[in-house]
Amino acid sequence: MGESLRKSHRSHPARIVGFWAGIIAFALTLTFGDIDPEHPEVSRMAAVALLMAIWWITDAIPLAATALLPLLLYPTLGIMTGKETAPVYVNHIIFLFIGGFLIALAMERWNLHRRIALTIITFVGSRPSQLVLGFMIATAFLSMWISNTATSIMMLAISLAVIKQAEDAFGAGKTRNLSVALLLGIAYSASIGGLATLVGTPPNLALVRIFALSFPEAEAAGSEIAFGQWMLFGVPLTLIMLATTWLILTRLLFRSGDELTLDPGTIRKERDQLGPMGYEEKMVAVIFAATALLWIFRKKLEVGSFVIPGWSSALPFGKYIDDGTIAIGMAILLFCIPSRNRDGGEKKSTHRNLLDTGVFAKLPWAIILLFGGGFALASGFKNSGLSEWIGQHFAGLEGAPDWLLVGTVAGGITFLTELTSNTATTEMILPILASIASAAKIHPLVLMIPAAVAASCAFMMPVATPPNAIVFASGRIRIADMAKAGFIINLVSILVITGLFLLLGPAIFQIDPDILPEWAAPKPG
Repeated sequence: MGESLRKSHRSHPARIVGFWAGIIAFALTLTFGDIDPEHPEVSRMAAVALLMAIWWITDAIPLAATALLPLLLYPTLGIMTGKETAPVYVNHIIFLFIGGFLIALAMERWNLHRRIALTIITFVGSRPSQLVLGFMIATAFLSMWISNTATSIMMLAISLAVIKQAEDAFGAGKTRNLSVALLLGIAYSASIGGLATLVGTPPNLALVRIFALSFPEAEAAGSEIAFGQWMLFGVPLTLIMLATTWLILTRLLFRSGDELTLDPGTIRKERDQLGPMGYEEKMVAVIFAATALLWIFRKKLEVGSFVIPGWSSALPFGKYIDDGTIAIGMAILLFCIPSRNRDGGEKKSTHRNLLDTGVFAKLPWAIILLFGGGFALASGFKNSGLSEWIGQHFAGLEGAPDWLLVGTVAGGITFLTELTSNTATTEMILPILASIASAAKIHPLVLMIPAAVAASCAFMMPVATPPNAIVFASGRIRIADMAKAGFIINLVSILVITGLFLLLGPAIFQIDPDILPEWAAPKPG
């Protein structure tokens, strides 16, 4: 779940160049820019957007620090007041992220995530291809709900024990393909798993909020992106990408013979070390399962004529409840339920409740600020009129084939995020795509959903995602291995995103390709 803000991969000189390039672009645009003479705030907003984009792309200063710039520059430049800007940083999407992350931290604290992973791996099998599949399924499932960084670190530790056993039994040379496929499978499935849920990766959450900021009338018209609705698209996407990636790794690039079958006792031993499932672990499992079900079935799920009523509609004030309400409510339970002493000779629990005060220090505040900066950027685009200005210059896209638009957006974002933060990239691009779609009379989600999804599909470079960096740090993978496999999977992801969205997107997200909704139409003046 989510992307940790990885350490900067830029060299010191590159960051200095980016720092000054951003300032120069900001100053030149502010001084000489005359984008819309009747509305000077459009040029001022463009200057702020350029500065933030350059600093985000070059890591000139920490990403979260760049995200704070609107709080200073919007009031100073007359774009939005400080009172208007500050609340944009905190909203229900932020609390959905915080609540989901607290539940994930509870799973990690009581080792529920490790038990789930080892159970899945044991069930799938111990032949080389089965082993890779087991690790990939376990990693993807966990990454749907908890940090992909934490998932990758845990799975790496388990996989290295398995690889060591294989090398002892068959030799390092014979097992190299297995080890590369296994490690790349963990890295790639950590990113793929996040596609399945709204809390799985920050770009998904950024999409929901930026869509709402760009088109505030959409929710009243029933076009809100709900958790269960997203899963109807995200889960099939994850399953197809997971299966395709597994085939590419184990059948095309890094084949291993069945003679390398390992003793299943290795994984069973790891699982046995956890001991029986304790009270705390059971309680966290119940809360985790309940949260997932409440998220999925909160709103009506409708695909064509198939409809599942949402439980919130049965409540007197159900319309006031959103996914953030559920996340925070279930997280609060974790602070209320007391823990017990563990059995089986283990040390007594030092935690009074399932979660305690210390957990707040583990929340990824940098990502939360980065979210806020992206939301502020989207608000600035809309309030200043920059969105309308951009849209007017892309109105010529009206009538372009959907497959071309979706494929171009997915391809561009996929390869751009090989070198940039996927969260920052998404938050820079989505407001622009919203403007372009509105002016070109294209349903906004036709461009915005593929862009958000593609931002999590960078597989080529170690710096592209935290999972890639983690497995590369094991020293068992060459950059050439990752680049070769990643390039093929990047291309596959573009095709899968394009094809699946055009096939399922219209029904799931209620998109009529021939009609621009009233809430998305450009407003006069």
